[in-house]
Amino acid sequence: MSGGHTGARDTARRTGSTAPGTTRRGPVVAALMLGMALAALDGTVVSTAVPQIVGELGGFAVFSWLFSGYLLAVTVTIPVYGKLSDTFGRKPVLITGIVVFLAGSLLCGAAWNMTSLIAFRVIQGLGGGALQGTVQTIAADLYPLDERPRIQARLSTVWAVSAVAGPAIGGLLTAYADWRWIFLINLPVGALALWLVARHLSEPARTEAGAGAGAGAGAGAGAGAGAGAGAKAARAGSAGGAVRKRGSRPPVDWPGALAVFVTGSLLLTALVQGGVAWPWLSAPSLTLLACGAAGVIATVLIERRAADPVIPGWVWRRRTIAAVNLALGALGLLMVAPTVFLPTYAQSVLGLSPIAAGFVLSVMTLSWPVSAAYANRLYTRIGFRDSAIIGISAALLILLAFPLLLPYPGHAWQPALVMLLLGAALGIFQLPLIVGVQSTVPWAERGTATGSVLFCRQVGQSVGAALFGALANSVLASRIGGSGDKSGDLDAVARSLADGRPGAAEHLQRAVDTAVDYVFLGAAGAAALALLVLVLLAPRKFPVLTDAHDT
Repeated sequence: MSGGHTGARDTARRTGSTAPGTTRRGPVVAALMLGMALAALDGTVVSTAVPQIVGELGGFAVFSWLFSGYLLAVTVTIPVYGKLSDTFGRKPVLITGIVVFLAGSLLCGAAWNMTSLIAFRVIQGLGGGALQGTVQTIAADLYPLDERPRIQARLSTVWAVSAVAGPAIGGLLTAYADWRWIFLINLPVGALALWLVARHLSEPARTEAGAGAGAGAGAGAGAGAGAGAGAKAARAGSAGGAVRKRGSRPPVDWPGALAVFVTGSLLLTALVQGGVAWPWLSAPSLTLLACGAAGVIATVLIERRAADPVIPGWVWRRRTIAAVNLALGALGLLMVAPTVFLPTYAQSVLGLSPIAAGFVLSVMTLSWPVSAAYANRLYTRIGFRDSAIIGISAALLILLAFPLLLPYPGHAWQPALVMLLLGAALGIFQLPLIVGVQSTVPWAERGTATGSVLFCRQVGQSVGAALFGALANSVLASRIGGSGDKSGDLDAVARSLADGRPGAAEHLQRAVDTAVDYVFLGAAGAAALALLVLVLLAPRKFPVLTDAHDT
């Protein structure tokens, strides 16, 4: 690193600003944490108020769309916002996301029936997609490579605190106020985040000077990777890192954005509702899947012709980003086991209350940010890929321990210990991959790259929910088929056990235990898939830009 860059960075550290802008990092980090809290608290707070919401508005048959609609909107908009942040800058995209999220929150608080509430939740999700993706991108912009674990650990801590505090906040608001306040409480928090971003976040002027920086950074990235890789990196830096003069920006790929949104909505709706609202081989599922497949083809054709596509081909042509996309997709897949099925296991098999079951899961979110905070000590010595390999290898062994080593029925501390270790392993796995990808691209590509990996993780979660849900219900059907019990799926069996219904005996608990064991074996398979991707596809040394923070 040149002396000029070193001096600029030292000045930035002393002043709390980042060159070449005048951003004050402290207030901006506070804004990022508040924005992330809005997204992180959303699901845990709302889930506690479902009985009150259904009691007042009705719509029990469709209430699951309070979560599915929000998830769909977040997932399909993450890559779109990532590209927009590269085109227009992070600040306007983040401000827009906060405003849309707050507008959706206000409308949710005024909802008059379940249909309107679901529609307003979708609006919330349209803002939530900007919050999740842009916050992560700005975090990478603010800090140089050696300091990024600090901000990532803070953002992970937000998720950990939200997992613990969310149910308590939701319970207090619904018990002593009104369920509408779980949405209205977002307004002052979001307003503060909005003010901090507008007041303190500054971005460098986007002139053609940035093109040389992007090209130079690309060339520098390739210097340590061989002549052929260096030429490719230089071309990538020149093409993606070029920051055009005002007025010469290519038109926004709105057709591509719409195609991504529609196609993603069709496929994710099929995955979320298949086997739940209708059978997998029913007309609705087959129609959605067929339309989604046609949408994929149309999206590819539109993006190939676009001057500046929303999802550019390089996110899959570059070996590093493609490998991380697949690995984090597998992470989303395996995360379904602890987050969706462990609470049911804790309540139905261990006999814990919902709050106690939530705490069994929450220990994972406590160890995750702690291990992430120290992950840089590992990847600075052995590299991003090898650090992630250690993390996912440990996660694989821990996931296998759940079905193979935990006794029946067991004690609460046993799954809690498994979750504690799993969180620590996944912190070592995920953080090096996200930081590594962000460090291989210049500023003008960072939003797109970040959006790509987050999108794949979200899609993995949707696929996992459908896949493991079908697996659990299949195991249950085989286990209780001859028992005379008519409960055919995990939710029905869990309700039978919770209600103390006659006939809900030990064989049902053992059936749930077996079903969840198979789900954790499936999660271990997803971890093995991520491990294979890293070993076979990811480069041993990520092509990190020499001065990625300043490009």
